[in-house]
Amino acid sequence: MELINIIAAAAAAWAFGAVWYMALAKPWQAAANLSEEQVKQLNPMVYAISFAMAVVTAGMMRHIFASSGVTTIGAGAISGFGLGAFITLPWLVTHYLFAMKPKALIVIDGGYGVIGSTLMGIVLMAF
Repeated sequence: MELINIIAAAAAAWAFGAVWYMALAKPWQAAANLSEEQVKQLNPMVYAISFAMAVVTAGMMRHIFASSGVTTIGAGAISGFGLGAFITLPWLVTHYLFAMKPKALIVIDGGYGVIGSTLMGIVLMAF
């Protein structure tokens, strides 16, 4: 049952990412310095690997939640938000600042990390 929860949480965050990046395609492409043609040429394995990474993330979040006594949807949402905002985002900001990436890319990619983690926390605790 836990594996199903983990896969469902990963799928929710991954699907949210599809919507997020479709809605922000133009500003993301500009900030990432990618053309539409370059994005279209992405190897399909990128999508499979990104889903696998979402499964890894959801699995670790489930472990952290179990170890911390997180048992409700509200606590899952708050804990997911906290992991996204205070673990994922600071690392992303650090990497992007040293790589001299635009602030818009930090906001777009960081927003996905925080909201995606929040969604994972909700779905993990919903079942």
